[in-house]
Amino acid sequence: MTEPISTPPERLFPDARTDVQSARLETITPQTASPAYQLAFQDKDFLLREDLRPVRFQLELLKPELLLDEAGIKSTLVFYGSARIPAPDEADALIAVAPNPTARAIAERLKANARYYDEARKLAFIASSQPPLDQNERHYVVCSGGGPSIMEAANRGAAEAGQQSIGLNIVLAHEQVPNSYVTPELSFRFHYFALRKMHFLMRARAVAVFPGGFGTLDELMELLTLVQTGKMEALPIVLFGKAFWDRIVGFDALVEEGVISPDDLNLFRMVETADEAWAYIADFYESDGADCN
Repeated sequence: MTEPISTPPERLFPDARTDVQSARLETITPQTASPAYQLAFQDKDFLLREDLRPVRFQLELLKPELLLDEAGIKSTLVFYGSARIPAPDEADALIAVAPNPTARAIAERLKANARYYDEARKLAFIASSQPPLDQNERHYVVCSGGGPSIMEAANRGAAEAGQQSIGLNIVLAHEQVPNSYVTPELSFRFHYFALRKMHFLMRARAVAVFPGGFGTLDELMELLTLVQTGKMEALPIVLFGKAFWDRIVGFDALVEEGVISPDDLNLFRMVETADEAWAYIADFYESDGADCN
């Protein structure tokens, strides 16, 4: 009877980190100093070439995906909404510094919508306070764009519940930094809007949409299109502020014009409060045979 052999080594080739360390110890010569000699994955100028765009796409898809997997995050509650709506305790200050009647009228409209900051904060708190379905999996993790206003409210509500939350930030022409409530290990930065929008929806099991501008409308309409066309399974989509959405979009008018069907209005639910939104989300999955709590 032969003796069992020892366990073989895990790998035979040096890993990338080892080669990076070895490269640092090399003697400097005209050849080793040339950019051509750099390891390809360490050569930033090479990675930023125009024809390396597909590789950068893949990296922006892969990095958050791996880190979210490692964090055990299986599903998210996504928050879309304005980066300009103030917290209620900041709304009066905007009115006070308005330089003219037009600016004051806008500031007053922002103040009227400031209550949605509190509703976003509360909804995030409710979702983050749910008992875990599985100790190794995390569901309905709050995910926002990581910026100010409604996004800040979402991450803030999760933090107040003692839970982590995700921020999907993006490089913009004007300064945009993550709000202080995003979990640092789950704070991601994107170059491509397309990849950022993919990550918003890849784990989304519910989406809360608050009053917002071009970005919010873009995200909402793409989501509705994906569900309407069957490219994405139906999920609970809640729109906060019926008066706002009726005025800005006019979904009923789209039906009257014949460009969407009456049934398309069932793709989302209008709500005013966090409690109403969470009740709809819970009912959606209980009716579908799953438990939201």
